[in-house]
Amino acid sequence: MLHHLHSIGDRVDQLLAALWDVRGTDLMLTVGLPPMIRVDGTLAPVAGQSALTRDDTDALLSEVLTPEQRDVWEGSHEYDFSFSWREHARIRGNAFTQRGLTAVALRMIPRHVPTPDDLGLPPVLRELSMKHQGLILMTGPTGSGKSTTLASLIDLINTNRGCHIITVEDPIEYVHDHKMAAVNQREVGTDTESFHNALRSVLREDPDVLLVGEMRDLESIQFALTVAETGHLVFATLHTNDTAQSLGRMIDVFPAEQQAQIRVQLAAALSCVVYQRLIPRIGGGMIAAYEVLTATPAVRNLIKEGKTHQLRNSLVTGAQDGMVTLEKSLSHLIQAGIVSEEEAVARSLYPKDIEARPRFAVGVGQ
Repeated sequence: MLHHLHSIGDRVDQLLAALWDVRGTDLMLTVGLPPMIRVDGTLAPVAGQSALTRDDTDALLSEVLTPEQRDVWEGSHEYDFSFSWREHARIRGNAFTQRGLTAVALRMIPRHVPTPDDLGLPPVLRELSMKHQGLILMTGPTGSGKSTTLASLIDLINTNRGCHIITVEDPIEYVHDHKMAAVNQREVGTDTESFHNALRSVLREDPDVLLVGEMRDLESIQFALTVAETGHLVFATLHTNDTAQSLGRMIDVFPAEQQAQIRVQLAAALSCVVYQRLIPRIGGGMIAAYEVLTATPAVRNLIKEGKTHQLRNSLVTGAQDGMVTLEKSLSHLIQAGIVSEEEAVARSLYPKDIEARPRFAVGVGQ
């Protein structure tokens, strides 16, 4: 996609190099502070840099925008963009104004797509991703690694299945090359005017697998459900705080008289809901903990009957169906010495369910 290859200025290039060298994820440019970089979730100033002035942030932003993008930015006070940096990474950018001053956030997305094994994804997620139909919902707060998990699953399909994958993203983060599959990635604002336009034309493009990015509204949720029901595999994301809550929230977007119909559609289309959080590792770096709710007959019934508040119970008792509670995932990470108990407990809604120590040692067959 050649329209992304524009040269960026030296100052930003040096700041991104500083971010890359310390394995950071984000670079923040705000008036009154030196450039800040986020490493393992914590922001700190870039060594040897002084506080930025109003002119500095404007100049740094203009180093990364094309002339066309600059025109769009002038007309709005919030702007998303992305570009490739050296051979290393794609950068996802957001420019915004605060108190009338320009601020810029740049996030670094490495070019290498991690495998499901690298990420420690639950095995059931790999199985469901290789099916030819269903809706796989990724949920979790901003910056919890949802895009990375989805890229990893798309890459798994791309490596193993001769099919057509279409993604609609805002903006594109990981770039997928064609492997066994043909992959077409459409960026909102660059390749298509809006999510709605892209989704309307997507079925004419004959996809087998569709990644919808974020389901922001009633129309995109309805679309994802319909596509999943008609024999496609659909990946989509939502911002919510656990697996069960996200299904209730999806249904609540619709007017009361439509909700029964949506519950029936969701119960039929759903494969699984995944909730994830990133947790600081002991010794540096981040690791994801996962919660997975699979659509068993019991789960489908609860969705149909509007009893999503009872799903937690299915989740806790559903280990043989590939289900994992966040607490189980956290317990495993603590017991393996990967994360501390304090960090794990801070991210759980049910901290009493976390087991810091293996309950008993088992011998044969475990």
